[in-house]
Amino acid sequence: MRDMGREDSGKHKRSRIQWVAVGVLAFFAFATAVIAFAIHHAEPILHARIIETLSTRFQGRVELTGLHVSVAHGLQVSGEGLKIFGRNDLNIHQPGVQPLITVDEFRFSAGMFNLLHTPMRVHRLYLKGLELNIPPREQSAEGISLKKRKIKIYVDEFVCEQARLVINTLKPDKLPLEFVIANLGMKEIGPGQPLRFIATLVNPKPVGHIQSSGLFGPWQADDPRSTPVRGKYSFSNADLSTLKGIGGILSSAGDYDGTLGNIVVDGKTETPDFRIAISGRPVPLSTEFHAIVDGTSGDTYLEPVKATILHSSLVARGSVLRVKESKGHRIVLDVAVDHARIEDLLELGVRTDPPVMTGAAELKTKLDLSPGDADVSNRLRLIGDFQISGAYFTNDKVQSKVDALSMRGQGRPEEAKGDVPDVQSEMAGAFRLKNGMLSFSRLHFQIPGTKVDLTGKYSLDGNQFDFHGKARMNAKLSHLVTGWKSVLLKPVDPFFSKDGAGTEIPVKVTGTKSEPHFGLDFRHKDVKASGNSNN
Repeated sequence: MRDMGREDSGKHKRSRIQWVAVGVLAFFAFATAVIAFAIHHAEPILHARIIETLSTRFQGRVELTGLHVSVAHGLQVSGEGLKIFGRNDLNIHQPGVQPLITVDEFRFSAGMFNLLHTPMRVHRLYLKGLELNIPPREQSAEGISLKKRKIKIYVDEFVCEQARLVINTLKPDKLPLEFVIANLGMKEIGPGQPLRFIATLVNPKPVGHIQSSGLFGPWQADDPRSTPVRGKYSFSNADLSTLKGIGGILSSAGDYDGTLGNIVVDGKTETPDFRIAISGRPVPLSTEFHAIVDGTSGDTYLEPVKATILHSSLVARGSVLRVKESKGHRIVLDVAVDHARIEDLLELGVRTDPPVMTGAAELKTKLDLSPGDADVSNRLRLIGDFQISGAYFTNDKVQSKVDALSMRGQGRPEEAKGDVPDVQSEMAGAFRLKNGMLSFSRLHFQIPGTKVDLTGKYSLDGNQFDFHGKARMNAKLSHLVTGWKSVLLKPVDPFFSKDGAGTEIPVKVTGTKSEPHFGLDFRHKDVKASGNSNN
């Protein structure tokens, strides 16, 4: 009995071994069949899946120049010349019909058995030379009408180098808005959900790299420019000297939200050593801004920018306009300075050291900075008006002459020669800046006892003063001086008393920042005409 039991047990054991052997052989046979199938059919299968997946996802015609498949170590796939087209030519500024998406090269790997699954899952897809062309709003952005099909390939993560986002326009006077992206990584977070991305963008001027991360999508095939995008950015160590005429190291950070066609940006900048070449003195500059980037035109609307320079603040609203004729931007702003110090503004923009005066300042101006390679001071245009209160001149010679003028204007000439307290000046006027020269169509200057109205010009480098006008004083002419001069002038008092003023005389301010000259100007007859010539 025992022998029979052992014999039955041995038979069952051999039977199990045989079945295992058969199973192993079957598995290897199946694997061999899969490999053989893959070797002969992987490339056409993958080619069809790639075309169908992309045409379904983007609803457009797809072209693929080359596809290469290796099965030596699983599926190793590479390709080149991938193009996905929309219905229209998306970029009229480039020759030929421009596709919606272009990829120069791509590659990915997957397990052999992925060929048997639908959708085929790819963990990571590598791209090089990606270009995304967003169609103009005026065009129908729909792709070629296709029947909806299931996605055949599902990618978990995209890794791309050398990418470019182009938001196109049909406006003849505008160029497309372009973003150059050095590196881009995107991950799927779920079906129908946006892609999570991290990117490094290349900023041409000022030169630097912008780090950004956020969410992109879901892709809107019917209107790609309405595809949502939101995230945050940081920009550090940007050298402003790449913009001729200014300098400093800028850093910026902020958030953005919107669509590819309309992005709202809120951010801040810090430039601890901002400077304009014409003055060369660094001052701390910080800004806080709310901006809207219009993908239709490529223009940016600033609503507003709040800036702080030293102890002064200003608010600007306007546009940064893309200009086709000259690659670059034209900046057009309305600037309001309500709480400022004139010395802060002069320290930034004028070479004189120290600034010619101190005092509280208010200013409103239209700013127009044209694109180009010339110095900022030569491209900047300003038209506006200003008011300065409680002003003192930093040049002792100038302030002493102002003090003396005040005493004489009040009819106290004997005090003008002594050590008198500094008097405050009040100023107001209308100005125009062009080619580094400030022209004043109206310049009103007032101190106790005297009012002066001038027209003229002043160079930002401080090398030229040329002002002419009239001084009106409370005192009569004979009361401006003492002694025998006063007696001699008394008969002519009536000739200089005009319109309620005790004395009205023509005056001029000429010279340079280091040697200003104040004097009478009887030879300068047509003051008004001279002033108008500077406009």
